[in-house]
Amino acid sequence: MKKLYRSIYIHKRLIIALGLIAALSAAGFFVAWLYIFAGILLSLLTIIFLVELIILFAGQRKLLASRIVSEKFSLGDHNIVTIKIRNSYPLAIRCQIIDELPFQFQIRDFSMEAQLPANAESEYQYKLRPLERGVYEFGSLIIYVRCLMGLVVRRFDFDSAASVSVYPSFIQLRKYNLAAISDKLVMYGVKKVRKLGHTMEFEKINEYVPGDDIRTLNWKATAKAGRLMVNQYQDERSQQVYCVIDCGRTMKMPFDGLSLLDHAVNSCLVLSNVILRKHDKAGLICFSHRVGIALPASSSAGQIRNIVENLYNIKTDFKESDFSRLFLHLHKHINQRSLILLYTNFESLDGLRRQIGYLRSIAARHLLIVIFFENTELSQIIHNPAQTMEALYDKAIAEKFSYEKKLISLELKKHGIMSLLTTPEKLTIDTINQYIMIKSRGMG
Repeated sequence: MKKLYRSIYIHKRLIIALGLIAALSAAGFFVAWLYIFAGILLSLLTIIFLVELIILFAGQRKLLASRIVSEKFSLGDHNIVTIKIRNSYPLAIRCQIIDELPFQFQIRDFSMEAQLPANAESEYQYKLRPLERGVYEFGSLIIYVRCLMGLVVRRFDFDSAASVSVYPSFIQLRKYNLAAISDKLVMYGVKKVRKLGHTMEFEKINEYVPGDDIRTLNWKATAKAGRLMVNQYQDERSQQVYCVIDCGRTMKMPFDGLSLLDHAVNSCLVLSNVILRKHDKAGLICFSHRVGIALPASSSAGQIRNIVENLYNIKTDFKESDFSRLFLHLHKHINQRSLILLYTNFESLDGLRRQIGYLRSIAARHLLIVIFFENTELSQIIHNPAQTMEALYDKAIAEKFSYEKKLISLELKKHGIMSLLTTPEKLTIDTINQYIMIKSRGMG
């Protein structure tokens, strides 16, 4: 009986109706027929109330509901959550669906209104966009049901507790993977780069067909076969490519809800998949005041899974990044010349100059590309017209910082280090294009 009491709620409509009847009853002292009319309304209201009470609570439980959610969410993407409800009542009902969302979303008033047909099953969906990696805990699923005039409300509680792990953006990974299979990467901004010359890896000798580069003619094979033969080359394979992620305090800066570190993590996952599809070896290194994760480069079938699991646990430790530790680790553990894609962020020229010696030492042994971020919020201040003196000062300071980013790029170029200055939203596309450009020129 106690459980039944807890599931019965009175809708505000009933309270309003009773207040109206009370007002009519009071007016009945002056106008007699109003008192009679109030009595009739009260009788009708009582009948409707009892009918709704019987419909909603008579017999066995008439409503079943469940939450369908995947085991993993994709970081920074819209993930679908489905609520499935089975209505066994003989008439249509109206529902208010309340889902207890994980605290990370900071949504305390989430609810959906729905109307369910009689004896039918319905599905309702909503989307969640997680902004940090980790474990998310869903609570109970609560549904308030009413019918007819909706004077009585019945509450249903469903124990739908679930844990969901938020991983680096595997939705982006699938998107680019499918595009690569269907040869439609261009639609996402990946450029088709014309090959300049040949890579060093010979594949086989083929018969010449119109359109082949005459510079690849193999005269010795032509003399033996009695017809024109050409050498066929393929992209150099099995090159070691390391994504190196700076986990220092400068990577905690937010953009579009995600930190720069999370943008780097998502980009690294997609790029690693592209690297493996190009038959190169993908590796991962994460560092701040010390080198943390160090996954050796490999082209094995399970490498992408290893990269995902390692990226899942990366966090910013708010400490100053020690590039000397990174250099020592690369010098000690990577003997073969490799392509190093370093995700970091320099906010000032002085900050770069403190680390330039270590970057030059790395670039002497490997092909180093420094990937750092343009502050798009400063770009908005620069392009918006200044209406006040304070806005003019802000614009001048923003232009100074923006110009300093370009000076950082020029400083790296002066020391023979390749760089990529990009916005967080274009990070993945620009990084893939940079990698493809390097492969096409045989620079690795």
